[in-house]
Amino acid sequence: MPIEMQVSMTPIAAPDVPAWRTHACVLALGTFAVGTDAFVIAGLLPDISDSLGVSVGAAGQLVSVFSLAYALLSPVLAALTSHWSRRTVLITALAVFAVGNVMTALAPDYALVLTARVIAAAGAAMFTPNAGATAATLAGPEHRGRAIAVVTVGLTGSLALGAPLGTAIGDALGWQATMWFVTGLALAVAPVIALRLPDVTVGAPTRLRQRLAPLADRRVVGVLAGTLIAFVGIYLPYTYISAVFEPATGGDGGKVALLLLVFGVAGTAGNLTAGRTADRKGPRTVVIGATLLLTVVFAVMAVDRSSYPVALVLTAVSGIGSWSVTAPQQQRVMALARPGTEPLSVSLNAAVMYLAISLSSALGAAILTTTNATRIAWAGAAFTLLAAAVTAVVGRDREAVSAATAG
Repeated sequence: MPIEMQVSMTPIAAPDVPAWRTHACVLALGTFAVGTDAFVIAGLLPDISDSLGVSVGAAGQLVSVFSLAYALLSPVLAALTSHWSRRTVLITALAVFAVGNVMTALAPDYALVLTARVIAAAGAAMFTPNAGATAATLAGPEHRGRAIAVVTVGLTGSLALGAPLGTAIGDALGWQATMWFVTGLALAVAPVIALRLPDVTVGAPTRLRQRLAPLADRRVVGVLAGTLIAFVGIYLPYTYISAVFEPATGGDGGKVALLLLVFGVAGTAGNLTAGRTADRKGPRTVVIGATLLLTVVFAVMAVDRSSYPVALVLTAVSGIGSWSVTAPQQQRVMALARPGTEPLSVSLNAAVMYLAISLSSALGAAILTTTNATRIAWAGAAFTLLAAAVTAVVGRDREAVSAATAG
């Protein structure tokens, strides 16, 4: 029996009508909440460490646990909920996410906080991939890249605005207050999705072999490999930005915070531009261009780390390049997926991204232990160059056809 994509008769505008923008913006509110939770913990580590009576390193494991749980749970939850309507999945995801954050705020000890972070990650793993896939489905092929980019704005916005705001709340009222803040964001978005988002149902296969069909396609696996390599390279300099630019900042936390803000704002602009360009030129072209740009930027970082104005410029360009990869890679994996397997394919891509974050953190720590921060920038350049090469040879034919059809 053929697999069909079914969209309910709840009023949905044609792809050419800007209603797709409204749908994508609603979903971006959810990714803002989820992204704020993911990014804000790093700024709260000293407070969490003191509160729970553990080292800062142990507190930092909350970030790793969240990322690994996201990576492992994303494809599993996508398979388990494949027959649900996307609106139901999204609302359920926000509910699970909220429960995880409430538990985090109330947990009396480190072990329970770790458990709560896994639950929050489960909600995030259900929401973000489905938000992008749902926006793309509602937008239609002509606007797919832009729709995904709008949803991704929630993530870049959480990096530029949500995480600093959450950190400020934590500094003033304690890190638990930040968890309540993130919970409030999720609970505020859920009814908006329930009332404003059209219902989308994806006819999905029921057998395990069919659910894992994307992994049987070497082109999909190739795109996922490109995602892994690219984001290891991207997050190496970002995660250790304070170490990479220590000669320029002199260890001044305010200067580091400004670099992070510049990265987030530039990333928002890069993400939106990449989505529009991907619709016109094809996502593969955008990814190759972005990863080559990052290779140059990271190489310059390795050579010149002592000037703060140069650091600001390099951080801005790296933000543009980094967030020009996210939405196009998601678009690529959707284009290569078999009908009915799009949500699972997108969830696999998201899982690989979070796996890359964990790997980059571990690799960066190993580099700093054995050598200096200059090697982190060079390692980032090596990974993004390899990602450009992998992208150049993967999915070329079918993506070209998809781009031509969309145009």
